[in-house]
Amino acid sequence: MSDIEELDGIDADEVEGYLAYREKIRGSNINEQTLLATDYLNHFNEFVMLVGLIPDMPDCLEEAQAWAPKGYKEHFQDSLFSDKDLAVEAYDVAPAQYRRQFETTVSMINSLIPQVLTRIKAAVDSNDTDRVTHECTKTSALLQGLMDVVSAIINGENPTINQDGVDALLEDQI
Repeated sequence: MSDIEELDGIDADEVEGYLAYREKIRGSNINEQTLLATDYLNHFNEFVMLVGLIPDMPDCLEEAQAWAPKGYKEHFQDSLFSDKDLAVEAYDVAPAQYRRQFETTVSMINSLIPQVLTRIKAAVDSNDTDRVTHECTKTSALLQGLMDVVSAIINGENPTINQDGVDALLEDQI
């Protein structure tokens, strides 16, 4: 598929900007098709890592509760990513078909985190180590599944997940 076919329905100025950014990011760690970078997933990996520590170190719950969502641009502005300025600039030029899916899935992750933290806190408060381990394990698996969807979007695939899919994942994890 040519660059232009890939951008069917986008006006000529947007196509020109997109093609210019593809050249600008060549050789960076930003996907040339989507103009998005998987480094953003490090933001969520931090949370998943904290959740994984809770069964052995329940005090990590406080740190997990202090974790706050960051938007794509905010993450890169605060990061040490070598191409962070380019990642921030390219985001506005990223094709809407990828950016919409990306933002929808990230929003789902962000809305799930308070829910899973409530369940983990209840488990920690119960002093039931098996329950804590179970809640943390299923939370990690759920979030990793959604992060895999975000990664696929960043890498130019077209996976989709809607609220029904998230609800099904939650039911599978209970």
